Amino acid sequence: MKRLLPHPVLTVTLTILWLLLVNQFSAGQVILGALLGWLIPFSTTRFWPDPIRIHQPLALMRYFVVFMYDIVLGSFQVAYMILRGPSHLRPAFIRIPLVLKTDLAISLLANTISLTPGTVSAWLSEDRRTLIVHTLDTGDAEALVADIKQRYEAPLKRIFEGSE
Repeated sequence: MKRLLPHPVLTVTLTILWLLLVNQFSAGQVILGALLGWLIPFSTTRFWPDPIRIHQPLALMRYFVVFMYDIVLGSFQVAYMILRGPSHLRPAFIRIPLVLKTDLAISLLANTISLTPGTVSAWLSEDRRTLIVHTLDTGDAEALVADIKQRYEAPLKRIFEGSE
């Protein structure tokens, strides 16, 4: 079964994503979405180095909700910063020490930070222990690091590494 359906969660996710993209729920689109959802993971199986293990699926859903909330809130905050003008910005590079071990979790953390308005992941140290993040407006760097670790890193550790 694993050979025919190598990534069932990804298959379902891609099918749902397809239906959202075409904005049409019909038998043909469901079949096409399911076919794409199966074909893409099936044809890319050899490129996946390790099987993905989700230790806490509910934590993954909570993480997604927090992430979407932060994107919406961050969009308004960045718009407000832009309207106030560049003289009010306090851009900075901050160092975030990482406790994550797996490449997938580190990659998801870096991408989450980059997709959240106002922050961009700029560099990962060679030993994968420090992530450098550029922020558009940094009032309290330590508070920002603590917020990123609490909102993003700790849940990713629970979800993909099975502990906190």
